[in-house]
Amino acid sequence: METSDNETISINHIEDEIIICTLNRPEASNAFNSKMAEEIYTFFEDFSIGNKKTRVIILTGDGEKAFCAGGDLKERNEMTSEKWFTQHKLYERMIRSIKDCPVPIIAAVNGAAYGGGCEIVSAVDIAYAAKHSLFAQTETKLGIIPGAGGTQNLPRAVGEKRALELILTGKTFTALEAKNWGLVNEIFDGNQLMLEVTKIAKMIAQNAPIAIKQAKNSVKKGLQMSLSDGLSFEIECYNRTIITKDRQEGILAFNEKRPPKFKGH
Repeated sequence: METSDNETISINHIEDEIIICTLNRPEASNAFNSKMAEEIYTFFEDFSIGNKKTRVIILTGDGEKAFCAGGDLKERNEMTSEKWFTQHKLYERMIRSIKDCPVPIIAAVNGAAYGGGCEIVSAVDIAYAAKHSLFAQTETKLGIIPGAGGTQNLPRAVGEKRALELILTGKTFTALEAKNWGLVNEIFDGNQLMLEVTKIAKMIAQNAPIAIKQAKNSVKKGLQMSLSDGLSFEIECYNRTIITKDRQEGILAFNEKRPPKFKGH
């Protein structure tokens, strides 16, 4: 994957199957401006159109201070409504590219996740946070509302009443509260965060890639359906794994008492 043209994100590979995407604007607390939104969208869109090699993506921020402070308000200063609408379409495309990515995304929240940064955390599949991380959905303090999925993804993560409390007050909450409420899976000391997240990423990457994608697809889309429809959709996703060579390899490896060698076929 070509990454040399990126100005606001950096891409690093762990082995062949895991990519770390780092939001790289530490001078702005990794807030996303138009350029970053465009680069994030372009990066994640690659996986929706057929990237077969990568099995897991880790999304984090540069430094120890901030994961992402949301939209860059300095860029938005004195922006006309027309320009605001135009820019926000980039933000919409960015968050949809994250939500629609077929590859599992793990957030390693290394610091403050405010506004759009909190929305990114609620949009990914799995999230782990450093103990010092702080979260807030601050948009109502600025005269707007969450517009990158916050009013939809946050309630699905923490429940309707808790989400309304956080959105309507805009108050800050801790990593421990985020864990207790279901926004993040686990919290770690800051110096252990990437080590622990990488362990989880490697566990996922060892499993059959098509099965992983279909499991994610079944959970994500099934939750938007009735239970009956969700069960039917689960079988559709299940059946897509039966015809794969990985399914044959998994059963053969089990019977031969050896680790499977999955190739995504």
